[in-house]
Amino acid sequence: MFKNVIVRTPAKSIVNGITSAPELGKPDYNKALIQHESYIQALKNCGCQVEVLPSLENFPDSCFVEDVAVLTERVAIITRPGAETRLHEVDHIKDTLRKYYEEDCIEEIESPGTLEGGDVMMVGNHFYVGQSDRTNEEGCKQFIDRLKKYGHEGTVVKLEEFLHLKTGVNYLENNNLLVSGEFIDNPLFKEFNQHIIPDDEMYAANCIWVNNTVIVPKGYPKVLSLVKSLGYKTIEVDTSEFRKLDGGLSCLSLRFEAQK
Repeated sequence: MFKNVIVRTPAKSIVNGITSAPELGKPDYNKALIQHESYIQALKNCGCQVEVLPSLENFPDSCFVEDVAVLTERVAIITRPGAETRLHEVDHIKDTLRKYYEEDCIEEIESPGTLEGGDVMMVGNHFYVGQSDRTNEEGCKQFIDRLKKYGHEGTVVKLEEFLHLKTGVNYLENNNLLVSGEFIDNPLFKEFNQHIIPDDEMYAANCIWVNNTVIVPKGYPKVLSLVKSLGYKTIEVDTSEFRKLDGGLSCLSLRFEAQK
């Protein structure tokens, strides 16, 4: 269960964020703010306390706060983003994390390692970490080494197509896993109940489980129906403006049980 959530308000500079899909157009800043507010409300409706951090105009992608840290009940691991323009976003999360974690339980990924939180999927005490264009082999190694210090375990998943691990695979609790694209039939996930996302709704593989409710991106009826069929309560949130920057529901928050 998650008690705490950290989000960061989108900056006006979001229109200059990184994208692999320029054909979708630039985000509309005002629409992004409205969608972000709806996202925050959905998290509150799931019983979470949400801390909203101020926008960072020098970092167009900084609303995707998931990428700068991985938070467990035992340790906070500050990442080292693989996108150069995002590298110093981590400097703006450290003081916030100290409110929730003791100093000796805050770790960092160091050069030459790179790691982005979108490449990390938590399944109980086990963490799957995607080796991707943004998270390198050294970053995976450092991350798992740090997890082990606190009694956690980790498995590396090599990516070939997706930007991040959770772009294409997400855990919903109760052993249910949403899978799409290159992750379908991946032997690393053979023990899960795998629910395949259709290609025409692949973006919606990025749903998030929050305290027995699953938040689903708005506009993907097949995925919504699938999640409901599994017995979960659902909330739809429009993320169309964040999709233009390769961002999804999980990217927009850090969800955790605070240590303090």
